[in-house]
Amino acid sequence: MAPLAFRSSLVFFFFLSLWVSLIPGTISLTCTSQKFTNNQLYSKCLDLPLLNSYLHYTYDSSNSSLSVVFIATPAKSGGWISWAINPTGEGMVGAQALIAFKNDGVMTVKTYNISSYSSIVQSKLSFDVWDTKAEESDGLMRIFAKVKVPAKAESLNQVWQVGPSVTAGFPDKHAFGQANLQSKGTLSLNGGQISSGGVDSRTKRKNIHGVLNAVSWGILLPLGVIIARYVKTFPSADPAWFYLHASCQVSAYAIGVAGWATGLKLGSESKGVQYSSHRNIGIALFSLATLQIFALFLRPKKEHKFRFYWNIYHHSIGYSVIVLGIVNIFKGFDILHVAHKWKTAYIIVIAALGGIAILLEAITWIITLRGKSNKSTKPYDGYNIGQSRQQPLTT
Repeated sequence: MAPLAFRSSLVFFFFLSLWVSLIPGTISLTCTSQKFTNNQLYSKCLDLPLLNSYLHYTYDSSNSSLSVVFIATPAKSGGWISWAINPTGEGMVGAQALIAFKNDGVMTVKTYNISSYSSIVQSKLSFDVWDTKAEESDGLMRIFAKVKVPAKAESLNQVWQVGPSVTAGFPDKHAFGQANLQSKGTLSLNGGQISSGGVDSRTKRKNIHGVLNAVSWGILLPLGVIIARYVKTFPSADPAWFYLHASCQVSAYAIGVAGWATGLKLGSESKGVQYSSHRNIGIALFSLATLQIFALFLRPKKEHKFRFYWNIYHHSIGYSVIVLGIVNIFKGFDILHVAHKWKTAYIIVIAALGGIAILLEAITWIITLRGKSNKSTKPYDGYNIGQSRQQPLTT
């Protein structure tokens, strides 16, 4: 039992290390932790909900001016970022934009009047702009500016965007994904609140798809593995641990099937838009999870000669499903452009489950080693010694 437990421990920690290494990046910074080279402070900051963007600003009601810093990551290296105010409506058309990019190797800010989707003209804006500056470091671009806003204004329609490239000093078209089309909202000058331009039914289905898969593959399945591996160590938990484990995994599979079906529906509605790696991992994940469910019906008794091979099949597929599930959840976060707080919350949940697993692993080893120690001393107690003297050993 000890060598088998040791091998299982190695497998568990191998997979645990693997999925940790595959998690993209560390926890992203929020706007409150960002600082600027001139150490200037702004009264408010926002983690914008899309395109990994941030806005710092200070509104001065005495002269109706707004000091802003817009921070974002370009769609690609050598791309551009933009922040705009739309004085006539919502969205891109009519926006008065500040666009930052590298021009001959130097960061610059230019102003554009976006009169239509096909017409982006470099020109003065419909309001005064001054103290414009752009910076780039650590893959982030920053736009600094001060703008004149209407007197006694309480809110503004803002639009932000990122693009992949610049050709001959002119920004090329940005992508037209869901995040790009929804990167707009109402900015409250006094309260610091932002409201997006409404969440359509498709976005709601995407959110439902993400929640279902995060709960099933990303939380319930790892929890079920922890129950099976550690709770069964305690003799008093038998057979309750098995029913808890089976219930957890079957529930995870049922919820996961619902999330997978929602993803298929979303994919069929997204003509020309494909997230190949996310889709392929999802298909592999669902297939392996279905095989794992079959393992419940194929489970031989402990003394059966095939139980050893069944254990290898069950454990290897189980850990593979957990790794694929967690990796795909983070890919889904990137596709949905979820707020950093949700990604952070999920990382905290997974870290907590990992911490519990490490603690229970230590307890399991203590119980196992004590059990071996007790067994090794039993043949040498007074009763067994006397018995050995009375009866000769036979082979």
